Amino acid sequence: MEQAFPAIPRTAVAEDIVAHLLRLIREKQLRPGDKLPPERELAAMLRVSRPSLREGLRTLSIMKVVELRHGSGTYITSLEPETLVEHLDFVFALDDSTYQQLFEARKVLEPGICALAAQHITEEELGELERCLQRSQVGLAEPETYLQADLDLHAIIGRAARNPLLWRFMVSIQHLGRASRERTVVLPGVVQQTFQDHQAIVSALRTHQAELAREAMLIHLEHIEQRLKQSQLADQGDRQPG
Repeated sequence: MEQAFPAIPRTAVAEDIVAHLLRLIREKQLRPGDKLPPERELAAMLRVSRPSLREGLRTLSIMKVVELRHGSGTYITSLEPETLVEHLDFVFALDDSTYQQLFEARKVLEPGICALAAQHITEEELGELERCLQRSQVGLAEPETYLQADLDLHAIIGRAARNPLLWRFMVSIQHLGRASRERTVVLPGVVQQTFQDHQAIVSALRTHQAELAREAMLIHLEHIEQRLKQSQLADQGDRQPG
């Protein structure tokens, strides 16, 4: 275990400790579920002060990389992507431009997933999508109900693609997707447009036409992205001196 914790230069601060431990995780010297040495022992191994070590571990705890268990010790978490991105919705709250980056990523990823789903989707999954549409229709006036139905619909499509790697990517942006939708669901016309787009997507999936499904998903994402851009321009106009 000592080999996994070589000394850090004495000039190190908490950020250096965080970077060092993250490197050990990337290099597989630390793995999910591993218990770190006790604080005093770990500080001695790294040759850092205990206050700096505590600060670094608190940062890693906020990042969901480690778990501080009272009376038990410090453990590497499961490192599941959905856990690691849990707090990234805060980034969106700070800067709307991050939403644009998310839409760029989604337009690369989700149309292809939808095309694969068209080839592999089952009747049972199509039934689940129909129920999502029904929930969406009921929830047109209830943002939270509508939001959950939206998330569920995209998750069902992601699973139907039958590609574990792509599914991992989908899961990793699930929390980001919720944050994005919370921003866009309140924009004028978005809920109604999304419902129509979802109907078109499900219709394409039902016919098992991959390219039609790809196009339907891309059009849907472009519609929402355009509404967001319009909102951003309106906000900028409101902030201009009158």
